[in-house]
Parts: sequence; C-alpha cells; structure tokens
Amino acid sequence: MNVLITGAAGFLGRRLVHALTTARRLIGPDGAPLAIDEIRLLDTVPADIPDDARIRVVTGDLSDPAVVEPLVDDRTAAVFHLAAVVSGGAEADFELGMRVNLDGTRLLLDACRTRARCPRFVFASSVAVYGGELPSVVTDATRLTPQSSYGTQKAIGELLVNDYTRRGFVDGRALRLPTISVRPGRPNLALSSFASGIIREPLNGEDAICPVAPDTVLWLLSPAAVIDCFIHAHNLDGAALGSDRSIILPGVSVSVADMVAALERAAGPEVAARVKWQRDPHVERVASTWPGRLDDSRARRLGFPADGSFDAIVRQYIDSLGR
Repeated sequence: MNVLITGAAGFLGRRLVHALTTARRLIGPDGAPLAIDEIRLLDTVPADIPDDARIRVVTGDLSDPAVVEPLVDDRTAAVFHLAAVVSGGAEADFELGMRVNLDGTRLLLDACRTRARCPRFVFASSVAVYGGELPSVVTDATRLTPQSSYGTQKAIGELLVNDYTRRGFVDGRALRLPTISVRPGRPNLALSSFASGIIREPLNGEDAICPVAPDTVLWLLSPAAVIDCFIHAHNLDGAALGSDRSIILPGVSVSVADMVAALERAAGPEVAARVKWQRDPHVERVASTWPGRLDDSRARRLGFPADGSFDAIVRQYIDSLGR
C-alpha cells in the first residue's frame, strides 16, 4: 500500500513519518494488515526524514493541482491530511487560510475521489470548530459555531470528509485535536502556542509570557498521544464510527494556573517563576472561545489513547530532553 502525508515537514508530520517507518504496516481497506510500500510526503519545505527507501518527498503547494494530483493513485490506501495554515496565520491572512485549509482540502479529497480506491482518510481537525456560547461540557454533537477563520475552515473540512465518505469516495475520519502540549522547538503562529511556551521556555532557562488569565482552561494532548491517535484512527474499522466521522480526541482539561503548578512540581519554584503573566486582549478574546471541558467518552470507548494527567505530560517532555 502507498501512504500520503501532507504537512509532513511540520512538527506532527515528522513524528508521524517516524512512527510509520517504524510500524511498517497499516490496516488496509479490507481490514487486513498491509505492508507500507511507499510513503509520499508533501509540504512547502523539504521534510526532515529518516533514511528509508520507501519515502518520496515532494515540495509544493497543497492548493496546486499539478502538485497534489500526481501524489494520489490507485495504490494510495492511506492519507493523513495534516497540512494547514495555523490559527494565527489563517486569521492574519484570510486568503492564504482559505486557499490552503479549504481549497487544498477539497483538492486532496477530489484527487482521492478520482484516482484512489476509497482510501482511509485521516483529517486533522481542531476543537476550534467550537466557539461562542457553549455548554459547560462540549460533546461530539455540540453545534459547530467557530469564532475564527481557522475554525471555520476546519468545520467545512469535516463536513466534506463526512460527505465524501457517504458517497464512498474515501473512508474518512476527522479528528478534533486538542491543543498539543508540550511542543519542542520555537513558538509558531498558532494562538495556542503559549500552552507549550509556558512549559518549554522556563525549562530552557528562559522567561515565558502567558497572555491569558490564570483561570483560563485548556483542553490538551501530548505529542506522543496524538501520533498514536492518528494511527489508531486510521486502523479503526469505519463502521465503528457510523455516519458521523468527526470525533473529539481524548484530552486533559487543565487551567493555565494548574499547568504552571505542574511545572513547579516537576522542576521547582525557580523554573515556574520564569512564567510572566502579561495578558493580551487579542489572544484572550480568541482563547475565551475555545472549549476547555469536552466529553471524550466516545473516543475512549473506541480505544483512542489518552494522557493520564498534565503532570504526566510535563514529565514526558522533561524525559524527552534527557533530564
């Protein structure tokens, strides 16, 4: 079988590539394990890849038919669609966000419709599809009222995945990702970037600005768990999802104040003191629309992996640094 990963040079894309080269097999369309013959990687910049003869790297624009259409053929049995302009970028550049997040998603789905034989299609959506006046606990069935261009583009993508699945063009799964923390490296343009920065930077000996109030509640998932969720979603029998292919991934609900407290428990008060509270009205306005408590019972019943606590996430990140 052939596998396609979009956004392969990104933080999650690189991790997924490494996971698949290690696993070497995925569940095929008929429910039996198949060897991965080729992994095609698409991004706007070259991907940092492991040494594996099965990997083919393509650098180009997701919204360009000349780039996307040749990547999908009748041997493409798995598509992981991770590429996106992140929240802050999509809000700052409306045209770019629409072209990549919406037009690019439809182009990829159409390539699957016309060239592949109903591949399993894993779409990285977001809890940003929710927003506005929300119930105290958000469920898979809560009405989608996104309050950002990024959330709107992801919500439309989910509807497309459902419809293309209904028509038999793909076997889709749309995963509503929590905020991913703790990400290594430097901050990106995502408005939720502070959720990693307030842990990562203090551990690196640097001050970190927290732009939201301490009682702001976030829904978080670790990098390791989200990669396991991608692969589990792919291998899951589509019949178990029924007609609604959108699903809230398991997460940890935690306030920003409790995140800093977890950092203090793991690394001490001097490290935690490097978090500086400097509220940003723009970030606060957007963050206030994000759901902080979600019902992930459906995903847990379906066997999706989960983190035990935010303390465990912090410890996992510290261990990854070799400390």
